[in-house]
Amino acid sequence: MAELTERQIQILKGIIEEFIVGAEPVGSEALAEKYQFPFSPATVRNEMAVLHKEGYIEKPHSSAGRNPSELGLRYYLTSLMQEQQIPVLQEVAIKQRLFQYRQTYDRMLRESALSLAEGSGYIGIVTTHEGTVYHAGTKNILDHPEFFDINVTREALNVLDNFDTLQDFFSRAADPKAVTVLIGKEFGMPNLEQIGLVFSHWGGDKRGGVVAVMGPARLNYPVVVPQVRHLSQLLTELSSSF
Repeated sequence: MAELTERQIQILKGIIEEFIVGAEPVGSEALAEKYQFPFSPATVRNEMAVLHKEGYIEKPHSSAGRNPSELGLRYYLTSLMQEQQIPVLQEVAIKQRLFQYRQTYDRMLRESALSLAEGSGYIGIVTTHEGTVYHAGTKNILDHPEFFDINVTREALNVLDNFDTLQDFFSRAADPKAVTVLIGKEFGMPNLEQIGLVFSHWGGDKRGGVVAVMGPARLNYPVVVPQVRHLSQLLTELSSSF
């Protein structure tokens, strides 16, 4: 596979960021108009054809626009994504919210899942070594067209109710202390091919588990990744007092 040029990288990044926000295929003219690239719309079309041939973007059957492929999303995650820093006031609010429940383990973890759901706009998940799964924000999936497919929604909700399945996903982290992302076919389940999962382990051997966010494969990764990392670190800090 050929290395992407700087021009192709700019176009791919634009396609992915537009798709994350709009959930709609992205056309060359709209892309050229919004981003005002220092090259012509015709060049954008030609480069999109190359990106399609190389497998970074896909063409939905009923649209003239393009979606990022799983390969394109993975390239974005590893090479292009710029994380958005969590506002200081939000960090302080989350810490205060959890700190008041630090002596009530169950309530603190419930609040953790809820804060993730509220902050991300997706499903917030917190698990423990003991096999308990806390989740919040299931209503949020109704805001995303990927979940209009009842089979996708049913499978995603089944995962939330199955600790062993979640643990199987979480065990795939190359580095438990880092933030890991699973997307699409990486789940190995057909009805989850439009799903994304961002997670990180928290705590230690005695008390701990996983913090995660689940949503469409086009999750707003620049926002979600730092949120998951922050909550994982915060729970690790607070768990030392359990």
